[in-house]
Amino acid sequence: MGSFSIWHWLIVLVIVALVFGTKKLRNIGGDLGGAVKGFKEGMKEANSDTKPEQVSQQKVADDTIDVQAKEKTNNS
Repeated sequence: MGSFSIWHWLIVLVIVALVFGTKKLRNIGGDLGGAVKGFKEGMKEANSDTKPEQVSQQKVADDTIDVQAKEKTNNS
């Protein structure tokens, strides 16, 4: 069985449009586009962040390290 021709895909597209309706398909496309846009903005924001704050370390014993970490908060 080979690949489908353009006519097969057009028939499938017409059936999908009849079943779901064009308004619902448009809403799904808009939601998908919004999700992709949000993902891209999140990736851009993650790449533009500055380096994390330095963590202070203090050696207490031979094999014990006392570490004080600060939690980063986003006040947007």
